[in-house]
Amino acid sequence: MPLRAFGVLAVAALALTACSDDTKTPEAGNTAPKATLAIWADDQRAAALKPFAEQFGKANNVDVQVQAVSKDLQTNFVTAAQSGKGPDIVVGAHDWIGNLVQNGTIDPIQLADSQKSAFAEVAMKAVTFNGQVYGVPYAIENLALIRNTDLAPNAPASIEDLVATGKALKDGGKVTNIMSLQVGQNGDAYHVYPLFTSAGGYLFGTKPNGDYDPADLGVNKPQSVEAFKKIAALGEKGSGALTRSVNSDNAIPTFTGGKTPFLISGPWAVADIKKAGIKYDITPVPGFAGGKAAQPFVGVQAFYVASKGKSKALANEFITNYLTKPELQVALYQANPRPPALIAAMDQVKGTDPDIEKWLAAGKGGAVLPAIPAMAAVWDPFGKAESAIVGGADVPSTLAGASKTITDAISK
Repeated sequence: MPLRAFGVLAVAALALTACSDDTKTPEAGNTAPKATLAIWADDQRAAALKPFAEQFGKANNVDVQVQAVSKDLQTNFVTAAQSGKGPDIVVGAHDWIGNLVQNGTIDPIQLADSQKSAFAEVAMKAVTFNGQVYGVPYAIENLALIRNTDLAPNAPASIEDLVATGKALKDGGKVTNIMSLQVGQNGDAYHVYPLFTSAGGYLFGTKPNGDYDPADLGVNKPQSVEAFKKIAALGEKGSGALTRSVNSDNAIPTFTGGKTPFLISGPWAVADIKKAGIKYDITPVPGFAGGKAAQPFVGVQAFYVASKGKSKALANEFITNYLTKPELQVALYQANPRPPALIAAMDQVKGTDPDIEKWLAAGKGGAVLPAIPAMAAVWDPFGKAESAIVGGADVPSTLAGASKTITDAISK
């Protein structure tokens, strides 16, 4: 999952080098390219895009420059776009949309109804903001329970069942951790959300049209307080299933090292698991016994047209007519295996990757990750409250403090 940082970086940091190495100038006989199309993406997606960008460039007599931005892509893009030095297209998570729209850095795009229907419904919902479509989706991601089948042959029916299995293995000296769910010193709202919702908590209410309502913050509501009391029982002064010693750096290695039978993570964990030779299965995150179904966030990766790009017509052509073909979406899947958003591409990869259906099943009924700007105010205070509660802090007062911090930030 991408980091959600909103700090301002110096424009000087945007002096990305080796642009000429990223793509080759297309040859169209002896005619020089008529225009340039700049695309910013992270390292893995940039590599997958290169051959398709070159094809598009040759077909349209365009110099397509794919630039890999390895850190703080969203913040770099906003800063560059506002100074007129940004790309024509940027690739990123759908929950960026509210921030990008608020900063005036991306434009709505026009897709025909036939094009929209070619994508998974959840993917189109994710890229729709204030009634307008802002991106072309290409991948879907969500959390699931990944299980070491040598240690835990059967999927747990509930969190309580999971804890009992993990505790028995730990007591028997076979593992050191009941489960691996990243918390760390700053917490992680994204990863704890399925447990939070299963216990009855919520972040934002919804308006009659289904959009998230920033005026209805649920962090300190009675049901959310009760939810965190259940999470506290899993913490360091409870069963010990959740611990601050497990963080974003060691959550996956704890599982791949055979130190725990259970990992709650996303598709990005699978490459390391396969490399480690762990026999695994993927099932939905189990909820609390007698509670609601655990509801993970569902995120979508997408392409956006920059509002101040110099080649907006070409950018629209690339993402609305070129990106909507299966070949490019399959290539992006192969570079970073996550279920494709385009149904035709998803159908192509299902036959070679049995995990695809399992990820989709784990995300069924999930909550589309909020793209509203107010969500930016939630991540840090909510995560820190989670970490404190896992460590044994008082639940009501901790959530009251987090709620005030979030409300103050939203109201500014």
